Amino acid sequence: MKKTVPSRKNGVSYAITAKDLAGHIFQVTLSVQNPAPEGQVLALPAWIPGSYMIREFSRNIVRIRAEAGGQAVKLAKLDKHSWQAAPVDGELTVVYEVYAWDLSVRAAHMDQTHAFFNGTSVFLRVAGQEDAPHTVDIQRPADPAARNWRVATALPELKAKRYGFGTYIAADYDELIDHPVEMGDFALATFKAHGVPHDVVITGRVPNLDMARLCADLKAICETQILFFEPKTKKAPMDRYVFMTMAVGDGYGGLEHRASTALICARADLPTTATPKGADIGEGYLKFLGLCSHEYFHTWNVKRIKPAAFAPYDLAVENYTPLLWLFEGFTSYYDDLMLVRAGVIAEKAYFKMLGKTVGGVLRGAGRLKQSVADSSFDAWGKYYRQDENAPNAIVSYYTKGSLVGLALDLTIRAKTVGAKSLDDVMLALWQRYGRDFYNGAGRGVTPAEVEALVDEVSGAKLKPFFEKYVRGTEDLPLAKLLAPFGVKYSEERKSNKPSLDVNLGRDGADCKLSSVHEGGAAHQAGLSAGDLLVAIDGLRVTPANLDALLGRYAVGASVEIHAFRRDELQTFRARLQGERVPGVTLALDEAGKKSSGPLRPTAVR
Repeated sequence: MKKTVPSRKNGVSYAITAKDLAGHIFQVTLSVQNPAPEGQVLALPAWIPGSYMIREFSRNIVRIRAEAGGQAVKLAKLDKHSWQAAPVDGELTVVYEVYAWDLSVRAAHMDQTHAFFNGTSVFLRVAGQEDAPHTVDIQRPADPAARNWRVATALPELKAKRYGFGTYIAADYDELIDHPVEMGDFALATFKAHGVPHDVVITGRVPNLDMARLCADLKAICETQILFFEPKTKKAPMDRYVFMTMAVGDGYGGLEHRASTALICARADLPTTATPKGADIGEGYLKFLGLCSHEYFHTWNVKRIKPAAFAPYDLAVENYTPLLWLFEGFTSYYDDLMLVRAGVIAEKAYFKMLGKTVGGVLRGAGRLKQSVADSSFDAWGKYYRQDENAPNAIVSYYTKGSLVGLALDLTIRAKTVGAKSLDDVMLALWQRYGRDFYNGAGRGVTPAEVEALVDEVSGAKLKPFFEKYVRGTEDLPLAKLLAPFGVKYSEERKSNKPSLDVNLGRDGADCKLSSVHEGGAAHQAGLSAGDLLVAIDGLRVTPANLDALLGRYAVGASVEIHAFRRDELQTFRARLQGERVPGVTLALDEAGKKSSGPLRPTAVR
């Protein structure tokens, strides 16, 4: 990228420092060299792209002041996240403090061990100057605890050296806030994927971290995805990429950015040098690799191929789109699929994970009430604000969206006798809408354009597919679709195993119901989410012994349940039902080993 230094007329610059590690305070100094003559408006985003919920980041601004020429300048609050400075002659300086104690991938966090921030949490937007170059001086904290700290970010360096404190630059505000920053004494390694350097940054104590294995697995995944979108040029859409991971006792999550990703995981999920050579990949490590694969796929699908509603983002309000089933769902379909194609896991492991996803979708009654298109549109108010009734009321555009991707892939392969697939749809989306997005020629895609492109690639009219499974709530006919590709679909429900059909929450030793599934034994007995089970037929219930207690009864048996609702002890009579959790298994038969199914890229591209 060409480094354009801001001029006196269009420059926007920030200086940020971890001012108080123990108090979790960032101090930010914003300099606007040519403020608006009527009074400069400043605003902090209300949400962060990739996480579709209004988060009100401005609530973390502890104090704020402005000055010009050494004199105080009045700041008027316009609404919950914006201010307007009084008109000034010359440069406007705004100094503010941000509280950073959100240990997630979405906001900012700081203590004596590290500091992390997303730009949406700390950088006020200068209204009217969003397209100007932005610089940020990341300053070393004065606290002695930070003497060995380095900086990890994909932001291009201006005067800073790689991994060092100093000045970084972004072409505009959108780029500035799309590069999170990690500071600390982190573990660091670099590998190249098709010539592009990829940094792996691990913050947090991880004894015997097998960084060599992690880099080798990530390299295979990244090269497979680069080749997927650029089969001829093998050219990645960025010059450098950073995987930044916070390892904790128990955690999971990720957020995509255009040249990096912020991740959080359980340290037990990271590979260890104590694992014997040739041992099977652990479930936790497999989950982490799937997360990395998911966020890396977003480098193309949502960071560059975007729904029209996100081009550009309006970070002050909700941005509604019915297409998250494609941008999150298809990414969820390809994340594990890429692990197989990269040779990181075997087909058997993939089908086990896929079967678990199918069972999870079939578990919830919400899938019969909400379509994935509606789930996408309602993400702001429903998916990201789930309550105890969520399994009965909504469907995940991630999980069912991934199955829509699988079903559409199989449908296209069947109709074209293996000549085309969903791979070709993604490639066409990339070439028409994503490849040139940040070069000024890109634009977002509409739902109608998505469907037209699918028809064009497949040579078929697939409107009925979208009506039934995207805008409708019908279950996907996966068994029928998989059969021609030699994949056997089996569904077994343990009807002889007695069940209350509930989910339990984590509340110490108490057996607390977190959700009650519609139509199940607990629902029909009158139990509700939040109830605290005390006893079944006079015997104490705990989360550890609930299944064992129920196992002493036959399906259809009637039991007396004592439970606290609020602080009142109540009695319920439940008739036990058979286990209703679907047990879905998928496996390749001999014919499947010769098929051109989704495990393999389309033969002709």
